[in-house]
Amino acid sequence: MPEGDTPMRGSAAPTSPGAWDARSEALLGAPAPTPPTADALGPGTPEDTVGTFDTPASGITPAPGETAATPPRGTDPEAPTAPAPAPAPGTDGTPGNGPAAATDRAAAAGTTTPAPVPAARPRRGNADPVKVLMHRHRELCERAVDPLEIAAGLEAQGFTDRTAARFRHRDVFSLAEELYARVPRGSGPAAPPDPAAPGTDAWVLAALAPGAAAALTGIGLAVTHGPVRTAVGAAGALLLTGSLLLAVRRGPFRAPDGGTVPAARLWTLWLLAYAVCGDGLLTQVLSGGPDGPWDLTPGPLLGLALAVAPAAWCARLFAHRARRRIADSRGLADFAASARALLLGTVTLQLLALTVLLGLTGFSPGALALGALLLLARLLTVHGFPETAAAALAAAGAAEALALASVLAARVPVPGFDGLAAPVRAAVDTWGPGAVPTLVCGAAALGLLAHATGALSRASAHATP
Repeated sequence: MPEGDTPMRGSAAPTSPGAWDARSEALLGAPAPTPPTADALGPGTPEDTVGTFDTPASGITPAPGETAATPPRGTDPEAPTAPAPAPAPGTDGTPGNGPAAATDRAAAAGTTTPAPVPAARPRRGNADPVKVLMHRHRELCERAVDPLEIAAGLEAQGFTDRTAARFRHRDVFSLAEELYARVPRGSGPAAPPDPAAPGTDAWVLAALAPGAAAALTGIGLAVTHGPVRTAVGAAGALLLTGSLLLAVRRGPFRAPDGGTVPAARLWTLWLLAYAVCGDGLLTQVLSGGPDGPWDLTPGPLLGLALAVAPAAWCARLFAHRARRRIADSRGLADFAASARALLLGTVTLQLLALTVLLGLTGFSPGALALGALLLLARLLTVHGFPETAAAALAAAGAAEALALASVLAARVPVPGFDGLAAPVRAAVDTWGPGAVPTLVCGAAALGLLAHATGALSRASAHATP
C-alpha cells in the first residue's frame, strides 16, 4: 500500500498483500446496486427499462462523483451526450414542480412537450330532420294534391303520432302540412289537364239507372205471358246488368284503376240471381224436385236496384266527411274514432233506406242482409281493399250454392249422405227458405263490417286516387 493512503477497513478489506488504487477501494466500499422497481418508476416508463438506468452495461457501478455513460436505448453510443440543464423552480417555490419543471424534464429526456389539443366540438344533431324525410318521400310529396294525401301516404307506411314527434311535430297531419308546403312546385312543365270528369248529374243518372231498369222489367213481366214473358225477363236481366256496371264506374262507386277483382262481379250477379229465384228453387229441391218452373220473387231485386241511388249518395257522404275529418282531426287516434262512427252511421242510414224500399216492393230479410253486404263490399273496393270484398262475396255465394248442393247430394244412395241436408232442412223448417240467404249474407256482412271498422278508419284509405 503506498504511503499516505488510508488502509481499507471492514469485511471488504483485502487480506493479500498488494497495492490498491482509489477506484478499487471505491468499488469494494460501495453498496450493492439495487434495480428500481415498477412502483418507483413513473406511469409512462416502460417496464422493459427497469434495471437499466443505474447500472452500466459492464455491470460495474461508477465511482462516487462519476456518472454512468450508458446511452439511451435506440441511440448511437458514440454520439456525444449534452449535459442536462438544471431544473427550474416550480410555480409554488419548490424546485422541480409545476408545468415549467415538467417541460424541462421532457427537454432533458430528448423529447418535446406536445402542444395542447383543443377540445373537440360536440357533434350537433341534424338541425332539420324534416328535410331528410322530405327527400326520402319526395315522390309522394310532389304528386300530392293536398297535405291530406301526404298524411295518408305516411300513415300507410307505418307513421304514427309518436313517429311524428321525432320530427318535432305533434301529429302526422301537421308533419304532412310542412312537407306539402316545403316541396317546391311549379319548376317543371305543367301537367296536362285531366279530362273533364263526369259531373254530378252524370253519376246521379248512373245511380238511378239500375232502379229504372228493374222497374221497367217488372212492369214488362206483369203484363206479358208465355214466351214473351220469358223474353222480357231475359232482356230485363241484361239491361239490369249493364246498368249496374255503369253505376259502379261512375261517381262514388268508381274504384281506382286496377282496383277491382273480376271474380267479384260474377259472385255479385250470382247473389242477385239467388235473391230472385233461390228461395223457390230451394223449396222444390227439398220437396224432391225441381218439377218444372219454380216461383220467382222479383220484388227484393227491385228494392235492391232502387237502393243503388241512396247507396251511392251514402258512399259519397262517407268519403267527403272522412276527408273533412282528416282536416279537423289532430291525431290518428282522433280520426280513427270519428271515422268508425261515420262508417257505422253510413251503413245504418243505407239500411234504413233499403228497409223502406223493400217495404214498398216486397220485404225480405235476405235482401236486407244482401244490401248491407254489397254496400260494405263496394266501400272497401273503392277505398283500396278489393281482395277482402271479393273474398266475402265469394264466401257468401259459395255458401248458397253449397246449401243447394248439399240437399241434392243427400239423394245419393250412399250411407251417411242423407245427413248432408239436415242443417239446411232444419233451417228451412224453422225460418223458411229465406233463412239461407239471411244467415249467409248476414254473416258475411258482419265480417266485412268488422274489417271495415279497422281498414276504413285509417287515413291512408281516404287518399285521393
